[in-house]
Amino acid sequence: MTQYVQALTIAGHDSDGSAGMPADLHAFFIDGVYGQGLLTAAVSGNSYGITQQQIMPTSFIKEQFKVLADDFAIKAAKTGMLANDDVINAVADSYDEAKFGPLVVDPVIITKHGVMLLEQSAYELFRKRIIPLATVITPNFYEAQKLTELELKDDDQVQEAAAKLHALGAKNVVIKGQHIEGQTTPVRDFVSLADGKTFWLEEEYVPTDRVNGTGDTFSAIIAAELAKGHSVEAGVRLAKKVVHEAIANEIEVGHQFGPINHWAGQEAAN
Repeated sequence: MTQYVQALTIAGHDSDGSAGMPADLHAFFIDGVYGQGLLTAAVSGNSYGITQQQIMPTSFIKEQFKVLADDFAIKAAKTGMLANDDVINAVADSYDEAKFGPLVVDPVIITKHGVMLLEQSAYELFRKRIIPLATVITPNFYEAQKLTELELKDDDQVQEAAAKLHALGAKNVVIKGQHIEGQTTPVRDFVSLADGKTFWLEEEYVPTDRVNGTGDTFSAIIAAELAKGHSVEAGVRLAKKVVHEAIANEIEVGHQFGPINHWAGQEAAN
């Protein structure tokens, strides 16, 4: 039988399949990794928006950690939606014991357009308990501002924010560039690695409303590459390429805000 590298997403489920755990599993699949899913929440929504959410009981979250650790050889994992204090504590308490390897933390606390997703009371706990677990953390522009309490107006301040995330415990940091409607300049991400190397990655901005699952896919590709034993830098560079191709080649799913095109991303990954 063919053996596949296994990776885990610890995330919420979006019923329309565009983001959260479905996007993570799509990303694992196109990168040739078998994905498991540890459910933290579920949302009811479609391409017009989200109408309700249900957060999983902490006993259920902890049981998922146990049963997965009892059976599978998971080589890396990533987090997505950790909606409140109880979920954050359950994940933090369980991760080291489960021995799932490197962890990619996609904060999922503020959308790329600045909409708050995490309960206000949970921000400090997230800093204290989740960031120190991160082999890689991948905040978007607004999340980086919130987590570091800095206003990112120029490149120097972005680099300062990365240094602060390192100080909070993250080994490697990727601060994704701001997306502004109508912008003509490339989207630039700043990467700061554990060995001290820093660099910028950029791709042309694509004007589209088909961007659901962008951050999920970016972090999931990094986790998949780490599960394969590849370097953080290689994983980040591939993730940037895959996501750009997935955004640039639109697909028609739903009537308003649609998903990125993982099929196009698959071509970039191979």
